[in-house]
Amino acid sequence: MSRDVSSSDPRCVEVALPVPLFRTFTYRVPPTMAWPIEPGTRVVVPFRNRAEIGICLGPSEPPAGVTIKSIQAVVDDAPSLPQPLIETARWIADWYAAPLGLTLRSMLPTALTQAATPRPTQKTTRVVRLTQDLPSLLQREQLFARAKQQRVVYELLEAQGGEAPIEALRTQANCSAGVITAMVKRELVEVVDVAQARDPFVNREGVTPPPNPSAAQREVIAAILAGEPGHMFLLHGITGSGKTLVYIEVLRAVLREPKRTAIVLVPEIALTSQTVDRFRGAFGDDVAVLHSGLSDGERLDAWQSLRRGERRIAVGARSALFAPLENVGVVIVDEEHEGSYKQSETPRYHAREAAIVRARAEGALVVLGSATPSLESWERTERGQATRLTLPDRAGGAQLPPVQVVDMRVVTKAALAQRAPNMPYDETLGVLSPPLLAAIESRLERGEQSLLLLNRRGYSAFLQCHACGDVPVCPHCSISLTYHRLPEALICHYCQHQESVPRACGQCGADAMKRRGLGTQQVERLVGERFPEARIARMDVDTTSGKWAHTQILDRVGRGEVDILLGTQMIAKGLDFPNVTLVGVVDADTGLNLPDFRASERTFQLLSQVAGRAGRGPKGGDVLVQTRIPDAHAVRHALRHDYVGFVHEELGHRRQPTYPPFVALANVVLSGTDQRATAEAAQAAFDWLRQLIQKRGLRDLVLVGPAPCPIDRIKDRWRWHFLLKTAQPRLMSRVARYVAERCPVPTHSALRLIVDRDPVSLL
Repeated sequence: MSRDVSSSDPRCVEVALPVPLFRTFTYRVPPTMAWPIEPGTRVVVPFRNRAEIGICLGPSEPPAGVTIKSIQAVVDDAPSLPQPLIETARWIADWYAAPLGLTLRSMLPTALTQAATPRPTQKTTRVVRLTQDLPSLLQREQLFARAKQQRVVYELLEAQGGEAPIEALRTQANCSAGVITAMVKRELVEVVDVAQARDPFVNREGVTPPPNPSAAQREVIAAILAGEPGHMFLLHGITGSGKTLVYIEVLRAVLREPKRTAIVLVPEIALTSQTVDRFRGAFGDDVAVLHSGLSDGERLDAWQSLRRGERRIAVGARSALFAPLENVGVVIVDEEHEGSYKQSETPRYHAREAAIVRARAEGALVVLGSATPSLESWERTERGQATRLTLPDRAGGAQLPPVQVVDMRVVTKAALAQRAPNMPYDETLGVLSPPLLAAIESRLERGEQSLLLLNRRGYSAFLQCHACGDVPVCPHCSISLTYHRLPEALICHYCQHQESVPRACGQCGADAMKRRGLGTQQVERLVGERFPEARIARMDVDTTSGKWAHTQILDRVGRGEVDILLGTQMIAKGLDFPNVTLVGVVDADTGLNLPDFRASERTFQLLSQVAGRAGRGPKGGDVLVQTRIPDAHAVRHALRHDYVGFVHEELGHRRQPTYPPFVALANVVLSGTDQRATAEAAQAAFDWLRQLIQKRGLRDLVLVGPAPCPIDRIKDRWRWHFLLKTAQPRLMSRVARYVAERCPVPTHSALRLIVDRDPVSLL
């Protein structure tokens, strides 16, 4: 029911709704509801003839003469989002030009955002519980004289601590439901519903951390703990230097203070299991896990355990930053350079940047850790905005592995020159060099493990007609279809379109389709044929789509059940297996020549990180990098483990033309189903913004474009973009918000406009 209220009405609140509008809404709190409603509380409100769950932001002054609708229900007994999270959401909405309501919704588990079921029920298990203690053997003989099965049930319960799930108990005792019913009537037991926490990590064994930090680690730990609240540290530690132990010791110190909590972010689901094992080895059940690989129920249970204060450490990928913890003492971002910390949908936040903001709102320390820090974080330390700490040596006196470069141009040329005219073609030519094959063979003979990296899944990059040169492309995207061998199909890696493999060219009809390029499936087959006795595991998107597939593969490696682990970039970071003594990079050039200003940085980071997987145990290790452009600066510096040298050279390339970290950058993307209309809309948006810049005299704002995106069609939508650059971050925030909210975009061609602030990729 609605009524007109005056601006003096004291019972109105501001509510953020999960709608794509850059505004909040005012609602009246009926007299039947408690007042005041705390900020961060979920409320059910009417909106456009439907019920929505919104977040109360506090009291509001309603506009005069406006009909104010009433809140329908207050869902929470206590706020779902603490005040520092609301502050973080406001910053994200402002910085990344996102509606506040959508930002706040992204901070909640899906199960808490459904208006139809605002209070989801927790999963329960029916449990049989003892209600009488019968210590006397004589008592039992008398009580169970004619009820032998009841005595079996009683003593099974006694042996299991006094309670057990009813179905498991019946199976163990081999009894009917009537036996338990009879015991309930005799008041020997009770049957109750017990909340069951859905925690997929609960049965994993923790890994005990090393007992004593090294002198270098102790120095770093002391420096972090001496930091002022809100201070930021960049921990630059080479691979294997013991950054995780530093994190654990910092957490120990912070959590000694009662009610203090902590957040630890990791970039990949693949890293979560090993990370959780290490932190649970140190902190037991105080650790809760939050990431997208969990079911809605598992995520809800972990979130609620943190909210209730039952667990004090949240570990997980990007969204773990929004754990409903209070009194946070430290926020740790491991592998802070990783692009997976960037959200690809609204709100398009970067978890590293948002973590810094939340830490400051909490008065918490923030620790960014990496062996290959992002240029943005490195530049922060140069400007005095963060303190750089260094772990220059590997823990335990281990050495970084030597890196050997294999120039595939020379190898391929030599192999072709030695090939006899009638010799059958060797498919390994140009894929696995003789030095790499010999290194793998020596590890197999010694019972050691090898890791092979190729950052391209599938079997071959594409098919091509040998007669006319035609390449099958996706009908929905401007990208060639990737050939997959098992199951055999052509697949688009952007929209997942699949089609059968043609036996003849669709253009000229020639029966001459050739496979071009390389993928992990092909390398797996070639390695398997060359080493038939080897136990090989492949780890890419195709083999890890099932739940916990990452964990299962890595557990097999850890148990020594895999001789050769082959995979894409997900095997390149964070993994710690002492028996891996060889890392081979099959093709170091993948991604190096992409039309993106971060291509060299990502290549250097990937090569450095994967090289660090070798030699982490007493056996040492070696790294072989196959490349056709060994003189590329990303490759040269990675071969020498020379991060500082790479940074200085790469920063020089970023100064002219200017790119981050020297300017703030936003990528404005327009997409539509009509190619011409999309191009015209992009030009119109560009002209509109250029005129606005000239009118307002915004000389520090530079526009570049417009142009088709490097991949100009994805999922049947044509894509154009232009860039905004400025050395003033606050100016970028204002302009990005203005563009996102007011840029005139025609709706007749289903056009969409996206403003991506601080993009990690321009593809």
